[in-house]
Amino acid sequence: MSLFGSSSPAPIQTSEEIKAAVMRQLQQEAAMSNARALIGKINKHCFKACVPAPGTSLSAKENTCLSSCMEKYIAMWNTTSKTYIARIGVETKRLGGQDAAAIASMATGMPEGGSGILG
Repeated sequence: MSLFGSSSPAPIQTSEEIKAAVMRQLQQEAAMSNARALIGKINKHCFKACVPAPGTSLSAKENTCLSSCMEKYIAMWNTTSKTYIARIGVETKRLGGQDAAAIASMATGMPEGGSGILG
């Protein structure tokens, strides 16, 4: 009987399956880290710019400002991510290294061929 109560033996994984699982885990962790960074920057910059005197609620003007600021910030983030992925691909091919899409996805936390946080 296995450790978690299943009577069937654990499937044997190949090194490629293990590598793929580790890559997926790293991509998920990088995506979470990037999302936290994006939210933190949006909070810091947009809130400061749109809510000069915090109160118990947001005015319609503050709400509109925050929405517009967040949309612009996310669009900029996605553009920067796409440019970064393209640059990694060019540099990786130039240096003859590993698969550019896999490296870029690890660096940005997006799946291979991804287009950004919300794009």
